[in-house]
Amino acid sequence: MDPEAFTESIREECATELERLGSEKALVAATDAQLDRERVLAAAAAAETRAAETFERWADDEGDDGAREAFERVAATEREHAERVRDRMDEGGSADAADPDALHDYLRGLDGTAGRIAAGLIARPMVASRSLLQTVNFFVNESEESTADLFRDLRTETEDLIEEGGDLLTERCEGEDDRDRAREAAVEAIERAYEEYADSLEGMGIDPKPVC
Repeated sequence: MDPEAFTESIREECATELERLGSEKALVAATDAQLDRERVLAAAAAAETRAAETFERWADDEGDDGAREAFERVAATEREHAERVRDRMDEGGSADAADPDALHDYLRGLDGTAGRIAAGLIARPMVASRSLLQTVNFFVNESEESTADLFRDLRTETEDLIEEGGDLLTERCEGEDDRDRAREAAVEAIERAYEEYADSLEGMGIDPKPVC
């Protein structure tokens, strides 16, 4: 399996969803339209915590040694990300409890190694990268360049997972059927994230589609 071709096929199949998830409405959906500094930071910290908890759960019951080690590394990275975000919050501020959203509810239901890698290490970073970009833009507009730089770093580290996921998946997909199942898991993850995003905006009377 060509990992780059696999990754590109996911981007192409989910191009519309990924584009909309990366729009300026992303933070509106994530914060319930409460676009203030603390709310944006709290939403970001909760997102990182959700990811950490998902990978920790996977590591606990993963039978593939290489995949389990990868899940443990990613869980630790996401925990670190959450702490770095919380360190930027005002004293006395707190992040929301990181209950699973639609994406992580789906991810936590996966039990196949290839599907977990495709959905968690390829699709999820694609989604997260787009919300992180909008967080960068928010803090640029707030003239908080150091906080914007933090989120640039988090975004780079998140995007690096896509290549790692592709390499791990290549070693575990033995045939076309394996690739198809992995691709289906990745696409479903992105679609779950988009559906929740769209439902959130529509609930506030906002059209998730871009204005032409």
